[in-house]
Amino acid sequence: MSPVLADVLMVTALIGALALVHRPLGDYMAAVFESRKHLRVERWIYRSVGANPDAEMRWPAYLRGMLVFSAVSVLFLYVLQRVQDKLPLSLGFKPISPDQAFNTAASFVSNTNWQSYSGEVAMSHVTQTAGLAVQNFVSAAVGIAVAVALVRGFARSRTGDLGNFWADLVRCIVRILIPLSVVAAIVLIAAGAIQNFGDIHTITTLSGDKQAISPGAVASQEAIKDLGTNGGGIFNANSAHPFENPNGFTNLLEIFLLLVIPFSLPRTFGKMVGNVKQGYAIVAAMGIIWFAGVVAVTWLEYAHPGTASQLAGGAMEGKEQRFGEGPSSVFAVSTTMTSTGSVNSFHDSFSGLSGGVLLLGMMLGEIAPGGTGSGLYGMLIMAIIAVFIAGLMVGRTPEYLGKKISSREIKLAACYILVTPALVLIGAALAMALPDGKEAMTNIGAHGFSEVLYAYTSASNNNGSAFAGFGANTEFFNTTLGLCMVLGRFLPMVFVLALAGSLAEQKPIPVTAGTLRTEKPMFTGLLVGAILIITGLTFFPALALGPLAEGLAS
Repeated sequence: MSPVLADVLMVTALIGALALVHRPLGDYMAAVFESRKHLRVERWIYRSVGANPDAEMRWPAYLRGMLVFSAVSVLFLYVLQRVQDKLPLSLGFKPISPDQAFNTAASFVSNTNWQSYSGEVAMSHVTQTAGLAVQNFVSAAVGIAVAVALVRGFARSRTGDLGNFWADLVRCIVRILIPLSVVAAIVLIAAGAIQNFGDIHTITTLSGDKQAISPGAVASQEAIKDLGTNGGGIFNANSAHPFENPNGFTNLLEIFLLLVIPFSLPRTFGKMVGNVKQGYAIVAAMGIIWFAGVVAVTWLEYAHPGTASQLAGGAMEGKEQRFGEGPSSVFAVSTTMTSTGSVNSFHDSFSGLSGGVLLLGMMLGEIAPGGTGSGLYGMLIMAIIAVFIAGLMVGRTPEYLGKKISSREIKLAACYILVTPALVLIGAALAMALPDGKEAMTNIGAHGFSEVLYAYTSASNNNGSAFAGFGANTEFFNTTLGLCMVLGRFLPMVFVLALAGSLAEQKPIPVTAGTLRTEKPMFTGLLVGAILIITGLTFFPALALGPLAEGLAS
C-alpha cells in the first residue's frame, strides 16, 4: 500500500469515528449541563467547597468564581513545584526555580501546557499526578463551563442568569472527563503505554553507554492530556516517545481524542439552543478549516523541495519514523488547531510553508475545532462578527439565534478578537528587540523569527506546542510567556461571559423573511470567509516576515 493511500484511509477512518460519536456525545454533554439532579459524589464536593449548586449566577458572579478558582490553582501548583523535593516519590529531583515554576503553573492552569522543562528529569511523581494531571482535568472543565455559559446566553431570555460555575465545573469533570479518560487510559495501556510509579532505571546500551529510563503514570496523563486538549506530556519527546505513543493505532487514537470533544460541542450547542441545525453549521465551518489545513500541510511536506527529501519520500527530518509524513502532518494540524500542544514530531523541522500553516491554525483563534470549550465560544464570537458583517451588507440590524447584535455585543466581540493579536505581536516584538530575547535564539533570519513568533502565538492562544530552536528556559521567556498565557486565557473569558450576560437579558426577536438563516451553507461559507479575512489582515505582515519568507526562499 502506498503511503498516500494509507494516509487517505487514516483520515477517512478518523472522520468516520468523529462522525459516529458526534451526536451521542454531544447529546450526552447537553443532558449533563441541563440536568437538575446532582450525583452523590457531586454533592459531597459541593459541601466540601461550600458551594450551592442550585444558585443561579449572573455573569459577574460566574466570572468571580472562575477567576478565584484559577488563581488558587496557580498558587497551589506553584507551591507544589517549589517543595517537590520534600514530598514522597520525589525521584531525587530538585525544586523548580521560581520563574519556571510560575511559567509552568500559569501554563497548566490556563490549559496551555507549554513546557520549558523536560518532565522526565524535572518533575516528581507527586508533581506530575497531584499537580499537572489534576490541572489537565480542571482547566479543560473551566473552558467547557465558560462555553456552556455563553450557550445559555443564547438560549435564555429576559434573565441575566447563566447557571452555576461550580455545578458546571464539577459535572464536567465527574460525568464527562473522568469517565472518558478512564476508558482512554485503559485502551492506551492495552496498546502498550506504561503506567507505574517506579524508580528511575539505569540501563547499559549496546554501545556500552549508560541511559536513565524514567517511569511514570503515563497512560492516565496521556488520556486527559489529549482529551482535554492540554498537551503537557511526562516526557520531553511528548507523543513521539514510545511510552506515550507506542504504535500507529495509539497515534490515531490520540488524534481522535484531541478532536472528539471540540467537534462534539457544536451538537451540544445546537441541542441547548433548541436547533441542532445551528450546531451543524458551526461544526461544518470547523471541519472545512481543519480539513484544508490537513491537506495543505500533508501536501507541502510530501512535496518539500530538495534531493534528500525527495529520496526519503518527504521531509522526514524531525519526524517520527514509525509514523511518516501523513500521520505526523495530521497530528500537527490537529494539535495546533485544538489548543493542545501535544506533538508527535518536531514542528521546527516542518518546511517553511507548512510551518506557516501550523502557525495560521493557532492564529485563527484555535476554533477549528479549537480547545475544549474555548473552540466553541471562539467560533460563536466569530459567528457574531459574521452576522454583523452580513447586516452591514444588507442594511439590517444583525441578529443571531433570535438575539439582536447591538453595539454592546459587537464591542465585546471586537475586544475578544483583539486580545490575542495584541499579545502575540507585542510579545514577539519585545523578544526581537531586547537582548534577552535575541541571545536565546539559535537560528537567524526568517526561521529564527518564526520560532519566536510561534512561541508567543502558542502561549497567547494557550496552545503549548513549540517550534523550539531557542532557549525558552530563561527568566525573560518564562515570565513573558507566562503572562501571555494568563492574559490570553482569562481576558477573553471576561468578554465572553459579559457577552453571555448581555444576550441572556434580551427578549427574543421573531424570525422574519429578512432574517439571515444562520443554519444554511451560505452562512457557513460567510463564517469561514470572515475568519480567514480577519486573521489574514491581522497576522499577514508577521507571517510574511517569517514562514512565508522562509518558504519562498527555499
